[in-house]
Order: sequence, then C-alpha cells, then structure tokens
Amino acid sequence: MHIRQTTPDDLERIFSIYAYAREQMRRSGNADQWGNDKPSEELIKMDIENGDSYVIITPDTAEIAAVFSFIIGDDPTYAHIENGHWLNNDTYGTIHRIASSGIKKGILGHCLAFCEAKAPNIRIDTHERNHIMRHLLERSGYQKCGRIYVANGSPRIAYQKQLLPDRSPL
Repeated sequence: MHIRQTTPDDLERIFSIYAYAREQMRRSGNADQWGNDKPSEELIKMDIENGDSYVIITPDTAEIAAVFSFIIGDDPTYAHIENGHWLNNDTYGTIHRIASSGIKKGILGHCLAFCEAKAPNIRIDTHERNHIMRHLLERSGYQKCGRIYVANGSPRIAYQKQLLPDRSPL
C-alpha cells in the first residue's frame, strides 16, 4: 500500500469512503459516532488545506482505499481526560477520521505504521460502540487511557501508544 497526502481532486472518492464507513458503523451498532454527516465537508477540506489528510492507495489498482488525518502537536480534544491518564505528556501525533472503502483488509495497520514512523507517541480515540476499532487498536499495542470528549460533547475512549526509543548501538 502507498500513502500520500490528499488533494482536492480526491474529494469525491473521499466523500464516498466516509459514506460507506458511516453505513458500516450503523450496521455494527455504532450509529452515533459519525451519524449521517460526519466528518463534515468543511473539516475534510480543512484537513487537506492544512496538509493533515492522507489517502491509502492500493498497489494493484491505484485506487484510494482509505483516508485519515494525522496531526502532530497538541490536540485540544485531549487536554482533559477522565477515568484515567495519558501514558506521558510528550509531543504526540493524533490520528483522526480514519475510514476505509472496504476494498482491502489491513488498512488500519498501514495507517498505524505510517503514523508511528512519523511520531513515537500516538493518540487516537473512538466511540465506545466502535468495537471493531477498539479491538484492532488494542491488538496493535494501543493502551486504553480514559475518556475524552469531542467538540460536540460526545464521549470517546482514548488510546495511546508510546514507541520505545531506538536503543541500537551507533
């Protein structure tokens, strides 16, 4: 899989991926996380303009298989955490709005590997009912840290993974 920054030319495909992801969430009992219209078109366009949006491309068909945002630096959503604590307060990268088209398996693994190569400290959150994402994050070594609240006040389960520094001899 190849990952590249999203361009405005990708918008139509990205909107269809988010629509597919919302439907899959509804089918798995998680209708509340993105409802019928999240993430908003405005937010998606802002991610692209800021250089924070990425697409995952299939190697065989060169088709966009997934989209996500990755932002390094403090995220105001994570300033307050309940029922737990962050693993550390070091600089971190945050993964948001990951969605797959369903045409390839293992998308989250590709996203995590890409982000972990860019920042040794990653945070991500998901809805309590997003059992699939919770399972995949925990299987990938992410630790449940507590509960945070997104801008609309909705609670999310917060995860973090701190990668060990490279201790190989020079």
